[in-house]
Amino acid sequence: MQKASKTVDPTRLRFVLFGLLVGLLTGAVVAAFRLSIERILSFMQSLYRAATPGLLALIVLGSIAAGLVVAWMLKSEPNISGSGIPQVEGQLQGELEFHWWSILWKKFVAGIISIGPGLFLGREGPSIQLGAAVGQGVAQGFKKHGSDRRIMIAAGAAGGLAAAFNAPIAGTMFVLEEVYHNFSPLVWITSLASAVGANFISLNVFGEVPVLHLVYDRPLPVSLYWHLLLLGVLLGVLGFAYQKTLLAMPKLYSYTHIPRALQGLVPFLLVIPIGLLDPAILGGGNGLITGFNRSIPAFGVLLVIFALRFVFSMVSYGSGLPGGIFLPILSLGAVIGAAYAVLMGDIGWLPRAYEMNLIIFAMAGYFAGIGKAPFTAILLITEMVGNLTNLMAMAVLSLVAYVVVDLLGGAPIYESLLRRMTTKNRLQAIHRMDRLELPVYAGSVLDGMAVRDFKWPKETLLMAIRRGEDSLLPHGDTVIHGGDTLVILTDASRRAAVRKRLHELAEKMSEQES
Repeated sequence: MQKASKTVDPTRLRFVLFGLLVGLLTGAVVAAFRLSIERILSFMQSLYRAATPGLLALIVLGSIAAGLVVAWMLKSEPNISGSGIPQVEGQLQGELEFHWWSILWKKFVAGIISIGPGLFLGREGPSIQLGAAVGQGVAQGFKKHGSDRRIMIAAGAAGGLAAAFNAPIAGTMFVLEEVYHNFSPLVWITSLASAVGANFISLNVFGEVPVLHLVYDRPLPVSLYWHLLLLGVLLGVLGFAYQKTLLAMPKLYSYTHIPRALQGLVPFLLVIPIGLLDPAILGGGNGLITGFNRSIPAFGVLLVIFALRFVFSMVSYGSGLPGGIFLPILSLGAVIGAAYAVLMGDIGWLPRAYEMNLIIFAMAGYFAGIGKAPFTAILLITEMVGNLTNLMAMAVLSLVAYVVVDLLGGAPIYESLLRRMTTKNRLQAIHRMDRLELPVYAGSVLDGMAVRDFKWPKETLLMAIRRGEDSLLPHGDTVIHGGDTLVILTDASRRAAVRKRLHELAEKMSEQES
């Protein structure tokens, strides 16, 4: 009897090789991006330290010129605005589409000009969008389409975060948990290969020292874990306030009557007095965080630093300049943790030896609450700090902060930013609006499903969920319950077709689950 010959499926190996190629290219792009920002920031800090009236006048003129150059780029390519993470998420969901080369070079140049002078913006969001553009370019070069193309875009995004923070595991997890929402083997193995390749380049350029290397003496004892509950509640409340303030910034900027593309001139000019006051606090915040190794300021000083960084990070990001909120969120979390630890130490409720522990934990907790991505937060801080002994404490704090934000009604910040971008496009596609109300029966496939997990037809917009006498504004994390009524906006001419399509989708998902 002849034995059946074994066939080897090279699919996974092929995607690993594609991932490595995307990662190596992304690592080179992001390393150049990161190095340029660091050099310009260092140069600007030296100018502020040696400022004279004549030099100050040159800084003002240079800032205005930089703002005008970025405004021109934003007008020609609006999708380079902000961090870029919502744009990548929308692209992977099929709601947005971009020309990769235009995004790549304009985000690169505009990001350096915006972040380098010391504005409170992070490099990680732009790095993710740069990586996604590289992945899209490689896919186009190899004539990849459909799911293969999306996998390579996601892999580029993972490589971008890995190179920005020297964090390959967190880069992979962030794409799976927050950006793509897809844990299929091809997605994660390609993303991991890209993250490893990108991190290899980054390590060769910047060395192996963790980006946020913080030194502490010992792990937090379990007897002091009650601090994690209090700090988690505080981080959750402040995280919810961060979400609401950030989402309100475009409306607040509209009161200035400055054209959207030119609103970046506001933070470009406002950063100058901050630089004159203290050049060391300029930038996304990694210098501030690692500075806690040398000394932790007094409680009152920390409150001033928090207020300054909170307000100016809102002013910077709300203007639409190309720059992220990832690192600013971590720096704010570190300041909150430091303020809490110092206060508790002053009143004798926390030994001073554990102040650094709470600073580290708070970074993870604040990002977990705002981004609603706790796994990414825990892994990211673990890789960036360079220590594995804090996992349990970070998990507790991240979970508490996440739950508090959820109970307050907060949505994942990047998803909220994406929804704000795409809602206008969906409304424009609806020529004659009509409202469709769809009841959810107990036991149906929608009962217990999160909004993001249902494949909504493109010609629809879920406006509200009526639950008893309450009306909820839904977001991706909102769970649908039996007895709810979904209020859906659609085109009047397609009302019947949409209703039928929704029922078909629900039945199809029910069959797949069974």
